[in-house]
Amino acid sequence: MAPTNNSHTNETSSKSSASPAEPKGKRPPVLVDGVTLNGPTLDIREAESFLRDAMPIIMEEAVRKATDVKEKVCEWRSPEQLKEVLDLELRDGGEANPKILQRCRDAIRYSVKTGHPRFFNQLYAGLDPYSLVGRFITEALNPSLYTYEVAPVFILTEEAVLKKMIEIIGWTEGGDGLFSPGGSVSNMYAVNVARYQRCPNVKELGLSAMPRLVMFTSEECHYSVAKAAAFLGIGTKNVYVIRSDKRGKMIPAEFEKQVQRAKDEGALPFMVNATAGTTILGAFDPLEEIADICERHSLWMHVDACWGGAALMSNQHRHLLKGIHRADSVAWNPHKMLLAGLQCCAFMVRGQTDILQRCHSANASYLFQQDKFYDISYDTGDKSIQCSRKPDAFKFWLMWKALGTKGLEERVDRALAMARYLAEEIKKREGFRLVMEPEYANVCFWYIPPSLRSTPEGPEFWKRVHAVAPVVKERMMKKGSMLVGYQPHGDKVNFFRQIIISPQVSREDMDFLLDEINTLGKDL
Repeated sequence: MAPTNNSHTNETSSKSSASPAEPKGKRPPVLVDGVTLNGPTLDIREAESFLRDAMPIIMEEAVRKATDVKEKVCEWRSPEQLKEVLDLELRDGGEANPKILQRCRDAIRYSVKTGHPRFFNQLYAGLDPYSLVGRFITEALNPSLYTYEVAPVFILTEEAVLKKMIEIIGWTEGGDGLFSPGGSVSNMYAVNVARYQRCPNVKELGLSAMPRLVMFTSEECHYSVAKAAAFLGIGTKNVYVIRSDKRGKMIPAEFEKQVQRAKDEGALPFMVNATAGTTILGAFDPLEEIADICERHSLWMHVDACWGGAALMSNQHRHLLKGIHRADSVAWNPHKMLLAGLQCCAFMVRGQTDILQRCHSANASYLFQQDKFYDISYDTGDKSIQCSRKPDAFKFWLMWKALGTKGLEERVDRALAMARYLAEEIKKREGFRLVMEPEYANVCFWYIPPSLRSTPEGPEFWKRVHAVAPVVKERMMKKGSMLVGYQPHGDKVNFFRQIIISPQVSREDMDFLLDEINTLGKDL
């Protein structure tokens, strides 16, 4: 039998025995430009320990206490005092975790508690636990909504939420949309898309190739409409402002006069911004009549329903937006009355499922490759003016799943019932006077101190009433008892604008509001 050839085996064995074993323990450091690259610099165990210590502080101070009616709405400090307390200076060296945890406590302590039952200052309030958990999840995962490959769950939840909102608006032909950083940006989207629809060459040729464009809005509209015109190069003087009636609603006949005026001047009218739920009075423009005028003059009809859109959830109150299904675009902010949490703002267009893409796309090849292995129609980022975009729809989706449409409807109905209760109480109380009957959740009223109640009404009377609200507001903030907004409006002197949103608000809070204003202002 021939001897076996073991040369390969022997060679391998020889090489193996000649090679020294890898040293045990730490590998020698790898340096690049003087920086050690061995191992991670973030100790995940230390990070987890910090998070475990921080979460109880958040739950106790920013959730439990911040929503407790017995706690203060705010711990007032002047800017100079607060700078000293917070120690805002950023230094070369970092601080240890105990010190950072104290920074967290201080940040919460001196912040306004917008989830407090007596925070009435803005068009958002309250705290929804499901939305909050949704925010915890998205902040922890830190996704960005440009492609399905990096945000599959959040692309699909945004699609589901927009589809349902479009259905509730009443667009039987469907539509498209996205979530934006705020109602102001949604209104800017509307102006840009309306202009592109009328003058598609603007995307490539710019303003130099355009006629003078004119858009229309009411005198009660949100200030973002003028900002959009300035930002997009249309110009604020080309925003023709339509007179409103005493209740704050656009007057359709005045709108049509302004359209004709623009045409007579040789300009090109291209869109109107109608408002469903004005910021101060809570007024709803007559959408059906506005839609008729838009059809006659081929105008894009946008409805700013950022505040009032929540009424669409209610069978009892959706009549306030009668005709919204005829709009070409709608802005609607679930972070307002529906409590989805800042920020949660939808912009939607009727029917045209590709106009956002055509208007805004830049076809970045490093993100929106056409040869991906999945359906690239789910890569929605190119229809946005942003690149990075937060998954704001997820918290609304999670809340909606938890409460159901009926739960959201009850939230709206209760807020408007509470507004009606407050209005009736104001009528009963000496020294309080409604500016007008509320149509929505905005209750506007004056407080007349005892010293003025026998004064004849005239310029001097109203001048003195004008000074009341700022003083009462200062006192309530320094006391921390509640936050209520005030403002002048047109020919009306300063009045309080009470906004009712949170389901945590009770009848007792409404009674407290009036009692507290009287307590804070009766000596004026």
